[in-house]
Amino acid sequence: MGDACFSTQLIDGDGVFNVSGLDNFMKEVKLGECGLSYAVVSIMGPQSSGKSTLLNHLFGTNFREMDAFKGRSQTTKGIWLAKAQNIEPCTLVMDLEGTDGRERGEDDTAFEKQSALFALAVSDIVLINMWCHDIGREQAANKPLLKTVFQVMMRLFSPRKTTLLFVIRDKSKTPLENLEPILREDIQKIWDAVPKPHAHKETPLSEFFNVEVVALSSYEEKEELFKEQVSHLRARFQHSIAPGGLAGDRRGVVPASGFSFSSQQFWKIIKENKDLDLPAHKVMVATVRCEEIGNEKVASFTADEEWQQFEEAIQHDYVPGFGKKLSSILDRCLSEYDMEAIYFDEGVRTSKRQQLESKLLQLVNPAYQLLLGHLRTRTLEAFKESFDKALTKEGFAAAAARNCMQTFLEQFDKGSEDAAIQQVKWDPSKVKDKLKRDMEAHVASVRNAKLSELCAKYEAQLTKALAEPVEALLDSASEDTWPAIRKLLQRETKAVVSGLESALSAFELDEASEKDLLAKLENHGRSVVESKAKEEAGRVLIRMKDRFSTLFSRDADSMPRVWTGKEDIKAITKTARSASMKLLATLAAIRLDEDVDNIENTLSLALVDTARPGTTDRSIQSFDPLASSSWERVRNMPHLCSSAEGLKQISSA
Repeated sequence: MGDACFSTQLIDGDGVFNVSGLDNFMKEVKLGECGLSYAVVSIMGPQSSGKSTLLNHLFGTNFREMDAFKGRSQTTKGIWLAKAQNIEPCTLVMDLEGTDGRERGEDDTAFEKQSALFALAVSDIVLINMWCHDIGREQAANKPLLKTVFQVMMRLFSPRKTTLLFVIRDKSKTPLENLEPILREDIQKIWDAVPKPHAHKETPLSEFFNVEVVALSSYEEKEELFKEQVSHLRARFQHSIAPGGLAGDRRGVVPASGFSFSSQQFWKIIKENKDLDLPAHKVMVATVRCEEIGNEKVASFTADEEWQQFEEAIQHDYVPGFGKKLSSILDRCLSEYDMEAIYFDEGVRTSKRQQLESKLLQLVNPAYQLLLGHLRTRTLEAFKESFDKALTKEGFAAAAARNCMQTFLEQFDKGSEDAAIQQVKWDPSKVKDKLKRDMEAHVASVRNAKLSELCAKYEAQLTKALAEPVEALLDSASEDTWPAIRKLLQRETKAVVSGLESALSAFELDEASEKDLLAKLENHGRSVVESKAKEEAGRVLIRMKDRFSTLFSRDADSMPRVWTGKEDIKAITKTARSASMKLLATLAAIRLDEDVDNIENTLSLALVDTARPGTTDRSIQSFDPLASSSWERVRNMPHLCSSAEGLKQISSA
């Protein structure tokens, strides 16, 4: 029996609280697992009134009892704690040092008041052990005790309702029915006489206490009857906290796991003579214990092997199933908190749970953000691979690019949903926006590269279509040369531009951008012609000489002339020179517009038809017909041979 009740001195005779002893006691009786399903019973009364004996018989405890042969002396010093045997719910029993003990002296009532206050603060039921012969007596031993109890109660701002069970010891032949009214009258007189705070001037005793009365026969004279009566009383302690049970108001009860801390704080406040506010104390205990539980859960989470494996894996790559598995770990952690903190003050419990959840999520968030980063990288790489493969097979298409982007953005959404933790709604939109911008940048880069390739392709096509034909037309140098070139340029440019325009439809460019690219292609066609014309103009002197030489030295059948002395050399020379002038006139300016000009006539008059004997330097004339700036209707044309000096060199050849 001794081992089963785990008797422990809670507070020693000097008022020192046995913290380690109480913690060991709680572990032995597994009090922390009881939640609110436990009761505390204490006993107070005169020294050597049989308190310990009563408790041992009533609850199966092993408190030290007085030895009758050694006389009446103090057996219980301080406050002792034990567990009641075979009583549900778990019932803690406290044996208090007796009052009026000669060992402490008549004037030393401090510990008596302190222990009484402590008993009221922590107990659901307080047994008041008193002698039968004291009932109705003005100088009864229980009166100072009751005054102490009631005065203590007045110091409680918001006390819970405690059951005071008056146990009348060594009952005489007088029936209990006659003793109880007298006792209740004594109690009421004491209550009425106790000074009360203004707030409780009219408060009845019943607001603070449930008063119960029971009588027991003498243990020494009628032991069997005593044991029988105690057995009946014991039955009243079964299920004492149930509705209608012996325990009083349970509103201020502290969850069992907080009993040690709560008791220590009560005793500390009592020793320091501070007023005691039970609801505030309840909140304080809940605050400390819930915070301790929360810290334990944070430590448990960080040490969790599964979480550590996740955290390590996430450093390197995306981890599928992250959200579901992490939610499970967090839920387990929070559920454990809920189970351990369930009986503490709801407001405190909820607040500390929110703090715990916040701390846990702070621990998890970096891993979550890293996970989204891996998901973004993986999704972007997969998008690029898929997009580039499609590009190789089908070429660039804006619609296909959009569809591909949408497909992989949806994949990101699924991945972020997989990573989502049920305890919090973290928004992955910023990471998704970054992914979208990266995709758009890649598409834009590919589009620009493909546009460049496409434009280069059509420019090359147009170059090929124009270069050789233009060269041939310029070589022929006839009146129809530039009209033919213009027609060729228009036809080929239109065909190639039409092809580019059709190809550009897949890129879905805006109207201005498309017009710009088509205009650049048209300008490219003109530049090809201009370049080829400039190239031919650079060789005009040689070609004119070749043409002159050919026509002068060969007949109409292109056969070498046989000079007989009868030929009209002047006419032959004029014909050859005229043909050379046609070549010069053709290459003198670029005529891509259909404006009419008189370049050929001007050159013919100046170099062929108007021979001026005796004049060797035309540059001294005030009006120089060979100066291109003086040519009518060609001042805005690109001049291939734009200076008179150049033309003079050709004419003098």
